Amino acid sequence: MATTAVTDATFDTEVRQSDIPVVVDFWAEWCGPCKQIGPALEEISEELKGKVKIVKVNVDDNPNSPAQMGVRGIPALFVFKNGEVVSNKAGAAPKASLKGWIEGAI
Repeated sequence: MATTAVTDATFDTEVRQSDIPVVVDFWAEWCGPCKQIGPALEEISEELKGKVKIVKVNVDDNPNSPAQMGVRGIPALFVFKNGEVVSNKAGAAPKASLKGWIEGAI
């Protein structure tokens, strides 16, 4: 299960109403650190298949969701569990660090 693109219109359904924990990656095409962690998130999505869903929200195309979450910089990562934010992280990090953070939050 690769990462899923989520829009402002699908955010509540895909994230807040999900049966399993969801990691939301707020990113943009022009953001170097966002591109840096993209492949790691794809791999983690495969490794934790069934335990967590990883979704990406392009902040340029979908400004409402990041505004509601108070996102001021990207990449911004949020872990949702039962519709609520249980953890968040800003900036790029190595794959091992990202995976450890996600596993600790879910």
